[in-house]
Amino acid sequence: MNVDIYVGVIQFIVLLLSLSVHESAHAWTADALGDPTARYLGRVSLNPLVHADPIGTILFPLIGMFSGLMFGWAKPVPVNVSRLRNPVRDHMLVAAAGPVSNLLLATVLFVSLMVMKSVSPEAASVLRRVAAYEFFGNSFLVPLMAVAYQGIIINLVLAVFNLIPVAPLDGAAVLSGLLPRSLADVLDQLQTYGFIILIGLLYLGIPSMLYSPVINFVLSYLFAS
Repeated sequence: MNVDIYVGVIQFIVLLLSLSVHESAHAWTADALGDPTARYLGRVSLNPLVHADPIGTILFPLIGMFSGLMFGWAKPVPVNVSRLRNPVRDHMLVAAAGPVSNLLLATVLFVSLMVMKSVSPEAASVLRRVAAYEFFGNSFLVPLMAVAYQGIIINLVLAVFNLIPVAPLDGAAVLSGLLPRSLADVLDQLQTYGFIILIGLLYLGIPSMLYSPVINFVLSYLFAS
């Protein structure tokens, strides 16, 4: 199989599962804080089918498999803020749950690779080959470590990107919940133009400037001798 397609398939699978973790974390947190809307809709689930958006979860990632730019999103989890026990605080916690879940998943994968690398010289060698997109060899470690390696990168991207404080990203609700009410109201009014602002940020490459240093920092520890 072509290396680019091999990597694209792995990234597609990892993205699908990571988006499911992200959205189910929103749903579970909302339910725990008093709003069962998402639970009634079956969204407290790791099943990718219940979170899939035809464009964001299927079409865009499939295009990404062949373009080398894996990107996507899932259906937003509906939240009835008025049903939350503490609407301002709890809305912030529900929003933060998605990025936090991706950070936790990246951490678990990072620790798993570090343990594998420390107990097996072969695993350390395979990891370096996987990072260089060299997938030769029959070892079962190759696909396993490729999935974990891509999982770290994709989940860090999802976490950092979604914490950008621009609607419709989670960071908008998180920042709004942290600010004094007067400033939060001003921020909420600006979010009317959130999508336009987000397009501008993407055009300028700002998200990449935010998550690239985080990825490089984590990978520097992963490959430290």
